Amino acid sequence: MEHLLELAYLIGSVGFVLGLKMMGKPDSARKGNLVAAFGMGVAVFGTLFLNNSGFAVIGNFWLIVGAIFLGTIVGYLMAKRVQMTAMPEMVSLFNGMGGLAAALISIIEWHHMKHNQAAVSVGLFVPIIAGLIIGTISFVGSIIAWGKLNGRIGDFRFAGQQYINAVVLGFILLAAYFTKANGYDASVNWFYITMGIAVVYGLLFVFPIGGADMPVVISLLNSFTGVAAACGGFLYNNNVMLMGGVLVGSAGTILTIVMCKAMNRSLTNVLIGMAGSSSGSGAAVSGSVREVQASDVATMMKYASKVVIVPGYGLAVAQAQHVCHELENILTEEGVDVKYAIHPVAGRMPGHMNVLLAESNVEYDKLVEMDDINGEFASTDVVLVVGANDVVNPAAKTDPTSPIYGMPILDVDKAKQIVVLKRSMKSGYAGIENALFFDPKCGMLFGDAKDSLQKLVTEVKAS
Repeated sequence: MEHLLELAYLIGSVGFVLGLKMMGKPDSARKGNLVAAFGMGVAVFGTLFLNNSGFAVIGNFWLIVGAIFLGTIVGYLMAKRVQMTAMPEMVSLFNGMGGLAAALISIIEWHHMKHNQAAVSVGLFVPIIAGLIIGTISFVGSIIAWGKLNGRIGDFRFAGQQYINAVVLGFILLAAYFTKANGYDASVNWFYITMGIAVVYGLLFVFPIGGADMPVVISLLNSFTGVAAACGGFLYNNNVMLMGGVLVGSAGTILTIVMCKAMNRSLTNVLIGMAGSSSGSGAAVSGSVREVQASDVATMMKYASKVVIVPGYGLAVAQAQHVCHELENILTEEGVDVKYAIHPVAGRMPGHMNVLLAESNVEYDKLVEMDDINGEFASTDVVLVVGANDVVNPAAKTDPTSPIYGMPILDVDKAKQIVVLKRSMKSGYAGIENALFFDPKCGMLFGDAKDSLQKLVTEVKAS
């Protein structure tokens, strides 16, 4: 009986690991979510009803259950109502709540130990103060990121801000040292001074970062929350909490590195809060833009052997995934080989576009990642770019002065014909002209992505 709690935590940890592994593939991601949720359920059950002696109901049971019930209702309603284009905002908001929870744990445990006049060893002090600092930065930064993504908060930066950030970070560590070095009365003051400086750092860390780079920051803040949760696991000697925190922290860090590579950003600059602060503007683009009509594009695609669709954030904004899938089905019935080329940050965050297209029942094997599809563009008859911009800009490979130079892109310029669905010639997040639009092989079909795709569906059926 005394091992039941350990067994529950072991099942929970295995559920987290298996669930995370299954989320790595689109066709098993939904099941992976359920497996991880089951693991969490077992861990929560063990915490509520088991201890080292066997069955025992935890103190404050109804208060804890009430909080779980309230959080479940709020989370369910938010998840049901959120639009796919607003998913990064919700991820940021929920991540901030995790950081706040970690910071509150540190505050409560610090006062608990001081109230009991217990000597705080280094082994306990480090996870408490680390949870406070990291959780506070994650909470404040995530809320600012949420506000910037939905347009409520603008950018704010000043010269030398990265150096100020480094100084503020140094003050946080200094205040943390004084928290441990002083007696109880002084340590409480220094404890909250540490938290206050962490709030300032969280603000300075995220304020200067533009919307295009915000997904990278959200991913990094997500890893921060995981580390803060792992600190709680150390604090309570709770293996499942430690395991969950380590998984979130490591996965968030890996995702941040992948996104930095995909967006040509320096991880160092992200860490000091100056992502996206490139001074380059790119070389001037010359040439003329060729506008095409839906009837011409429909004929071109219907008689093609291979068509690759490149979905971007514009497709998500227009909610055009269902009509895009309808076009794919019609072309497939005509004997055309149709695939989707997925850039790692096509929908603002990795996996965002995969989920969007899966929502419209696009087959998983038709979603081809950038590294796998780039070799196929040379043999592609028509590439249909729907609402994508910077991820198909050849300047990333040809213009060293461009702010996106070095960013991995989809090599759509190698295809025989290119059609871009776009509202206007407005630049993308990088704020530069796209040389692809001036390519003689490229035709621009202007208009709302959903309306343009619907016209293509109608024209393909009629031709």
